Amino acid sequence: MYPTVGDLLGIDLPIPTHAVFVALGVAVAGLVFTFEARRRGRTGDKVIAVVTGALIGGGLVMRLGTWLQHVDLRQNATLAEQWVYGNKSILGGLFGAWLGVHLAKRIVGYRIRTGDLFAPAVAAGMAVGRIGCLLTEPPGTPTHTAYGIVLDPVTAARLQVPAGVALHPSFVYEIVFHALAFVVLWRWLRHDRLPAGETLTVYVGAYAVFRLLVEFVRGNEVVWHGLTRPQLVLLATLPVLLLRLTVVLRRRESAMTSPARIPQLEAR
Repeated sequence: MYPTVGDLLGIDLPIPTHAVFVALGVAVAGLVFTFEARRRGRTGDKVIAVVTGALIGGGLVMRLGTWLQHVDLRQNATLAEQWVYGNKSILGGLFGAWLGVHLAKRIVGYRIRTGDLFAPAVAAGMAVGRIGCLLTEPPGTPTHTAYGIVLDPVTAARLQVPAGVALHPSFVYEIVFHALAFVVLWRWLRHDRLPAGETLTVYVGAYAVFRLLVEFVRGNEVVWHGLTRPQLVLLATLPVLLLRLTVVLRRRESAMTSPARIPQLEAR
């Protein structure tokens, strides 16, 4: 059983810690999205519909994203069991949000690209939401570094990890990644330095590479040739992402060196 906010504060307050930080992450993402949408003049009912699609799609697929554990489908939990007891998947949530956005845009007929609005919002929300994972989930694999997390016997037994052994703070690594990504996205990339809508492509591509690497110290179940399930999913999708990133960077380079762009650069 995960600790509650009350456990962390030492008071009788039975509010699930993980759920609290996920909710805070969603709230922060919503604030950043709203600010950026207003800055770019992207407001109205259709934008609200797109955000609703992202939330519904992300919530559904996050819940069901870890359902396929075995090739033999009979060995997997039922969808009802998965919904109630199954683990949540951040990668599944991101895919579900992307799918929800595209379905919502088709339904309401919104053709303007929204990746530039979502990128900094998702990064900020992930940085906050992952604090809940840090406080409630196994930190990572054993490490000899001085900054490893050492758990007491009770907590270690609850999380089923070694007690008194320094463990990689893998969620700290992820929080730092998303926080730095937000700074980069907010400080530089949001100011029209990339083709319209491609900021999210850059962020998701960078996160995919980072997540592939951090999985080696995450402590998730190894299922095939030293790789975890998230790594197998990422290895299947990364080629597509990297191809898309290559196209984006080439388009940016072409735009920066075009005759119409050069005088503007010289005038700055």
